[in-house]
Amino acid sequence: MKKYLLLHVGFEHPTTEIMNAWNKWFTSLEDVQVDRGGFSGAKEINQDGIKNLPMDLEAATGFNIIEAENMAEAEKIAENYPFITSIRVYEIRSM
Repeated sequence: MKKYLLLHVGFEHPTTEIMNAWNKWFTSLEDVQVDRGGFSGAKEINQDGIKNLPMDLEAATGFNIIEAENMAEAEKIAENYPFITSIRVYEIRSM
């Protein structure tokens, strides 16, 4: 099994309906999930300095690390995510 990062993108104030949808989706991951978390604030650091990143439709808002046989299986798992903007799937390589 390989590990994949599911990166949640997009923030809006959650409604009861969206929270119920997320909780249902999180429950569906129980057999494949390795870890999960959320982000509450962010900064971007580059050559020009440091800036605060807003929690908006472009923000990275959370993640799940799952195990799957391949990218196609990880994509299938991610397809049922209750989207705000998108979910990104990255294969995690061991270094």
